[in-house]
Amino acid sequence: MADVRLSGVSKRFGAVEVLKGIDLQIADGEFVVFVGPSGCGKSTLLRTIAGLEAADEGEIAIGGRTVDDLSPSERGIAMVFQSYALYPHMTVYENMAFGLKLAKMDKVGIDRRVRAAAETLNIEAYLDRKPKALSGGQRQRVAIGRAIVREPKVFLFDEPLSNLDAALRVRMRYEFAALRERLKTTMVYVTHDQVEAMTLADRIVVLNEGAVEQIGRPMELYARPRNLFVAGFIGSPKMNLLPAEIVAASAAGATVRTAAGDCVRVDVDAARARPGEAVTLGVRPEHLDPSGQGDPVAATVTFIETLGHATYAHLGAAAAPLTVLLPGDARPAVGEALTVRVPAGEAHLFDAAGEAFPRL
Repeated sequence: MADVRLSGVSKRFGAVEVLKGIDLQIADGEFVVFVGPSGCGKSTLLRTIAGLEAADEGEIAIGGRTVDDLSPSERGIAMVFQSYALYPHMTVYENMAFGLKLAKMDKVGIDRRVRAAAETLNIEAYLDRKPKALSGGQRQRVAIGRAIVREPKVFLFDEPLSNLDAALRVRMRYEFAALRERLKTTMVYVTHDQVEAMTLADRIVVLNEGAVEQIGRPMELYARPRNLFVAGFIGSPKMNLLPAEIVAASAAGATVRTAAGDCVRVDVDAARARPGEAVTLGVRPEHLDPSGQGDPVAATVTFIETLGHATYAHLGAAAAPLTVLLPGDARPAVGEALTVRVPAGEAHLFDAAGEAFPRL
């Protein structure tokens, strides 16, 4: 196992800067997930760690050793791609053993590693099959097994579950979590799926336009987003964001007025805010309770999503559209007036630059 350290890593493609001075430390044995919108640089950052792309500036160290001048094969990493990239004419055993054969490992060592990896991934029964005889989930496990046999210091995963259907992705998330517990190896994982990030990661790195917006544990990012971008990106459905202005502010809290004229108290340190200042009020769907505590916001039901265990009501409010989480048996009618309440202790507030006021 090994830690990974990035210091001031930048990458350009022509005039476009796709990575902007990335500083990141990944601890030995940690599972870190990169998330962000398409084109934010997360896969480029992973490929740069792997050595498939060369950084234009900065330094990358793995296990305390600077690897900028080392080839991918010399960095002690193994990478699993979105595409399984299995050799169709080879059996599962041969696919997993191929890299070790190229490395001139003896047959006994190869056999030991392949069978140990197959046992870890529960694919012993498929070793004599060819990829065309496997399901998508089985092929992905073979691709992971091909990485495991190398016994790398660091595993790199580039959206490994994106080609699978929804049910299989749920199962593979569980298998990834179990695999991590068995191997206890440093893992860096790229995904656009927030559920994967929230359920698998020790820490999440949120990227936007080549820069790091926030790094933290999943619930830290969910409960205390640093800025509007993270608030709107982490969470599904995303946080409700309403334009507002400061009515009163102090280190003990703030009162804001929405565009519809609703006044809402927010428990944040707003000592730097001034009356009349433009802000954004944030509140997650599960915290907008029609029968709960907090200041009221009037709205009208425009659309209902019934999921069985829960119901999401989409509301047309004068300030901005709202999404509210209701019990599964709730059946509000489209066009019905619905007043929801914003609890001061669960609300967020962001200044005109999009930076969050500290929650109390």
